[in-house]
Amino acid sequence: MGLSLHSWSAVAVLVMIFINLYILISAKELAKYKKVNSLYLVPLQITVLGTLLFTGIVMMAAKHLHFSIENIVMIILGVVLIVLEAKRLKALKYLSTKKEHALEVYKPYSRTILQVEFGLVLLMSLWMWFV
Repeated sequence: MGLSLHSWSAVAVLVMIFINLYILISAKELAKYKKVNSLYLVPLQITVLGTLLFTGIVMMAAKHLHFSIENIVMIILGVVLIVLEAKRLKALKYLSTKKEHALEVYKPYSRTILQVEFGLVLLMSLWMWFV
């Protein structure tokens, strides 16, 4: 059951990153994007990522803290995801809504971070499911 919850949490993280990416690409106004991001996307993303990390910690405890290569890589991936999200959200926080093309400047940076996150989670999930 724990592995199943962990797997579904990984799928939920992938879905949330994809939704974030879709909303970023389709965003036209910076003020609306900031509002949607701060009210809906960030809390959901943090909750889903927290669920993934929590189920991973429970799985580690069930294995009596046995550190394998997969577990170490997953821990590193969790830290990397948190750092990347913090960088992306910090850049969005300091983005001025008064500047005319601020969203167009932010989009490539944020899109790159989200794509890297999606790729990392997908690769780790595929490794978890098929190896």
